[in-house]
Amino acid sequence: MFLYSTGNLQLLCTTDMEMLKEIGLHKSLSLGKPSYLTKDRGPLLGQGILSSSGPIWSHQRKIIAPEFFPDKVKVSNYSKGEEIFSKLKALQMAMAKTYIGIPGMRYLPSKNNREIWKLEKEIDSLILSVVNHCTEEATHGKDLLQMILDGAETYDDYKGLSKERFIVNNCKNMYFAGYETTATTLSWTLMLLAASPDWQACVRAEVLETCKDGFLLDANALTNMKTLTMVILETLRLYPPATFVIRQALEDIDFKGIMIPKDMNIQIPIPALQQSLQLWGPDAHRFNPERFANGIVEACKVPQAYMPFGIGARICTGQHFAMAELKVALSLLLSKFCFSLSPAYVHSPAFRLVIQPEHGVRLLIKRV
Repeated sequence: MFLYSTGNLQLLCTTDMEMLKEIGLHKSLSLGKPSYLTKDRGPLLGQGILSSSGPIWSHQRKIIAPEFFPDKVKVSNYSKGEEIFSKLKALQMAMAKTYIGIPGMRYLPSKNNREIWKLEKEIDSLILSVVNHCTEEATHGKDLLQMILDGAETYDDYKGLSKERFIVNNCKNMYFAGYETTATTLSWTLMLLAASPDWQACVRAEVLETCKDGFLLDANALTNMKTLTMVILETLRLYPPATFVIRQALEDIDFKGIMIPKDMNIQIPIPALQQSLQLWGPDAHRFNPERFANGIVEACKVPQAYMPFGIGARICTGQHFAMAELKVALSLLLSKFCFSLSPAYVHSPAFRLVIQPEHGVRLLIKRV
């Protein structure tokens, strides 16, 4: 555990398991997301569910959490969505170059900031055009978008956040959380399976057995895919979507004698915990899905150390949907193709907003 600062941002970095257990059990609104997410990361996240705290976060979670199931998430216009994804990717790359905790930097008209401002306007415009189209057509029913629209009509004006910004911010959050992190995890999983042909063969056999005689994947089939689940859990252990879990004290908090003053940020380094030799054993740095054969509780000495979807009350609302997405995508790919690493593949994880393969994942693919 140590204290450091970047600019005017104060952070307490900790891997203390007793404190993490306390954070995991903390249910009040006295712990929230760091304020810099809505400031320095504002163009990407705004005050959506991923970055907000207090009453506005509570309101958004009540709207979104019950609707984040596969049968309630409908497909929107693909071409519009593809364009939004592309621009969000560019915005994420631009945001990764900015400085956090240095007052005023985001207001300077630098080349990078001008690119951020331009992308922000374009993304906002695209999202609003999708929203307006859905509103005019009135064909989407009670899906996630409609719940966000309804939520915008019923929430109080927190800190001057307009209804339009409420809608745009949460749509951005859904695009970012539901696309970028899942796509990156899919890339890492294929890389690991390409490097581990025995595990790839085991998963393929399970998929083909489950889908034999033309059987379509449903919720029960996905749940029963034990080997595939183990592989995804191990991928998320080695390459979690985020580098850190960060919580800001919204008031003075006492964690078993450790006083955390208001506005202090508690930083939890996820890779350090999820690859700790003390917690996971001597093979902590090795790809070994077998460790999850009996679930997360038996995989680690302290289950709270596994946190690819976050921790406590702020745990990812879409974690079950994300797992279903990954299982469906991997089932479809592995049932038809065999993957191996290309000689051109360069292993270089880049620790940005999402832990990404810096040079992509180059694979050799052949039909099964």
